[in-house]
Amino acid sequence: QVQLVESGGGVVPTGGSLRLSCATSGISLNVLTVGWYRQAPGNQRELVATITNVGSTNYAPSVKGRFTISRDIGKGTVYLEMNSLNPEDTAVYYCNAAIVITRAVYWGQGTQVTVSS
Repeated sequence: QVQLVESGGGVVPTGGSLRLSCATSGISLNVLTVGWYRQAPGNQRELVATITNVGSTNYAPSVKGRFTISRDIGKGTVYLEMNSLNPEDTAVYYCNAAIVITRAVYWGQGTQVTVSS
């Protein structure tokens, strides 16, 4: 059973930084594509960044250059480093993992990020 646990959310001022963590268990990151999604009130959930099982990364245009996704395979953890935060980044951030062979998908419970103006 794959489990995902997010942490690191909080309240920061505009221009501040946060690092989110997604701790995975039950399977190696070598067979997972992991993504960070976010959902603001009244909005659809949107993709923020992904990192594939071989380490390739991709970013939404709105966060490119400000956010960095990375992983520690030994710790089974994926990180989202967020810099130059602005109020539009306020949302619940979710970790998503997909097994590359079976395409089974798993979600974490989410962590709130609030950027104050």
